[in-house]
Order: sequence, then C-alpha cells, then structure tokens
Amino acid sequence: MDKINIEVSSNEKIDQKKLKFAQKIIIGLQQELKDYITDGSGPFLAAIYDSAGKLISKEANSVISSACSHNHAEMNAIRAAENKLGTYDLSIYNLKMYVTAEPCIMCLGGILWSGIKEIYYSVPSDLVEKITGFDEGFKPNWFNEFKKRGITVYGNIAVPEGIRVLKEYVKQGKTIYKPSKS
Repeated sequence: MDKINIEVSSNEKIDQKKLKFAQKIIIGLQQELKDYITDGSGPFLAAIYDSAGKLISKEANSVISSACSHNHAEMNAIRAAENKLGTYDLSIYNLKMYVTAEPCIMCLGGILWSGIKEIYYSVPSDLVEKITGFDEGFKPNWFNEFKKRGITVYGNIAVPEGIRVLKEYVKQGKTIYKPSKS
C-alpha cells in the first residue's frame, strides 16, 4: 500500500492531548471493526465517551442486517447513548464521538441535533467514496458550521488503519449500500 500521509484537520487549534486520546480510541475501533464486519456489520464503528473518558455507547453500522437505511454507526451510537442516559438532549453530558470514518450528511445532522460536543474521525469522505463507492453526500463547509454551533471537530486521525479496513471490506465482496440513481 502506498504511504498515506494526510494531516489531521480541526476547527480549533489542535490540542495534542485530545489528539493522542482520539488516536488511541480510533485505532482501537479500527481493530475491533474487523470482527464487527465478520459478524455482518457495515464497515463503520462509532463510540461515544463522556468528558471523563468513560465509554457511553459503541455501535457498528447495521444498515444491511436491520434493513434500515438510517442505521449508520453514528446514528446507532447516538440512539444507544440516548437510551442509556434517558434523554434526547445529550448536550448536558459534554459527550465526544469517535468514528472510523468521516460522518455522512445524515450522520452530521444527527450529531448536530443530538448535542454531542466533539467529533473525531478517521478516513475522510473522499477516500471512503474512492475505496468503497459509498455516497457520503453533500457537506459544504461543515467544519465551520459545527464550530459556529460550538462543536469541535478533528479529522483524518489514523487514516492508514482505516483505509486497510475499508479495502478489506471491499475485497471480501461486502455490500456497498446506496440508493439507485435514476
């Protein structure tokens, strides 16, 4: 595989402590994701942690197994966190989401409306689309829009690990789900 060197991007000055914690979490998620894929999940995993670093929820993409188009990893993790905490408004908990790839347009909306305060992701959408063929949707200027709403974003974390998982998903002939275009 070609050496991938993509710089971490953020909508704030990069905090090395936050970045190191995010790298540890995301690399762990990428490693775990291989087992989730073997068990029939899609190639994305999301975890939500509180400000003390305690895991609140962790969910994989279940679009195919549930026959439900909105069961992306991020949406599943938000749903699980809301159920666990007994609220639709997660903003009072100062939660952080870690994802194995950049959220699609639907998941960005879910993150925004859930009240999650920070989002950290691995593989950027352009590479997800190039490797897998998934349609990640139209997301103009979302980093700045999240910043305006007080949501911190860090992206392109541990990208080589994520690329390996996505390529393996495709190599195994797993389903690439997206609506038909007429």
